[in-house]
Amino acid sequence: MKKTIFYIFSTIIVVNILVSSISCAQPYGNGVYNANVPYGDQTSLSIVTNGNINIPITPTTSGVLVTGASVVTVTSTDVMGYKLYIRALNSTDMNNIGALLPASANGSPAPLAINTWGYNIDASTNFTGLTLADTLIRSITIPASTGDITTVTYGMKLDLAKPAGNYVATVVYTAVPQTD
Repeated sequence: MKKTIFYIFSTIIVVNILVSSISCAQPYGNGVYNANVPYGDQTSLSIVTNGNINIPITPTTSGVLVTGASVVTVTSTDVMGYKLYIRALNSTDMNNIGALLPASANGSPAPLAINTWGYNIDASTNFTGLTLADTLIRSITIPASTGDITTVTYGMKLDLAKPAGNYVATVVYTAVPQTD
């Protein structure tokens, strides 16, 4: 009797995004005259995502790559722009009740090894492993008053060695105003 195993892995991206920053306009001579924020007014910064990501997968003996995307929108009236960072909250491993799926060891975009996961911002098949340290993924030097979108693609490559279940990781996006 042949036993069929069906795996469903999902990534829940819980984003700690209630980053609201209010700062004053740039010091005299450093700002941009009459740009989005009149001289002496306060600037604003907000960040939202499209929520949790679920990535269903049916592994194969040779490993299969699947992806899912998170859309991060930053809105800022700061004339100097903003920086967007990504990091894991407490662990870089995805956890399925004790069964762990480690983040890729890739320090720069490259194909995923089997039984690892990672992210990219170019929608390619090359991924970087998430770390516990803030990693800069986007930087703009102009206001984003109508919202600036960054798409973060998560990928996992799995074979039949991992037990079935829901693998969960927590990712934190942080947006901060530019200061220089």
